[in-house]
Amino acid sequence: MSASRLTERLLELPLFQGMSRNDLKEVTETAKFHQFSYTKGKIVVSEGEVCDKLYFLLKGTLSLTGYSDDRAYSITERISAPDILQPERIFGLIQRYTKTFKTLEDCIFICLSKQETMKLSDDYEIFRLNLLNIICTQSQRLTRFPLRVKPVGIRNKIVRFMENRCLSPAGEKTLHIKMERLASEIGESRLNLSRELNAMNEEGIIELRRGEIHIYALEKLTV
Repeated sequence: MSASRLTERLLELPLFQGMSRNDLKEVTETAKFHQFSYTKGKIVVSEGEVCDKLYFLLKGTLSLTGYSDDRAYSITERISAPDILQPERIFGLIQRYTKTFKTLEDCIFICLSKQETMKLSDDYEIFRLNLLNIICTQSQRLTRFPLRVKPVGIRNKIVRFMENRCLSPAGEKTLHIKMERLASEIGESRLNLSRELNAMNEEGIIELRRGEIHIYALEKLTV
């Protein structure tokens, strides 16, 4: 990828937004970016893998799947370019990915090592502030979860269950779970949960499958 093309791509990424074109030109000339691509159906990073670099998705769409601690259920989401794969995981107590990222189509990435990330943070204040904003926003979002008003109604309980476990509170999601486990997680009977899910299925906002619930747009489930 040419330096000018890389500069245009970097402008689309949150870590580089606000930087001047002169600074971006300097970054493309001095930082050690590694460009690579994956075809459809390939795993980019796996849950538990050490996060010692930043992956920037420049083109394409990925699925990301996270599991409960006991592996009893999982949630799959989607992200599309431009995006970064869990940048908050490059620092902190546990520097490992918590999701498995898989390509849904041919994808193009650039990669930046942790050492290069720290160097850019030292050299460019805007880059450093953008990185801090991403990490702080994630932290603030998580600390608010226990303080939110308890949801009323089975549908809203399902939404809250999903919101608390997803990277994004909106968009397409697939929940792989047994009905008994979901009922237990939200504090409802299996019968009442089944009735609500079937009603949502008839409304066309979810699709019930064997052992999974496909949600077309999580933000549209709240009543």
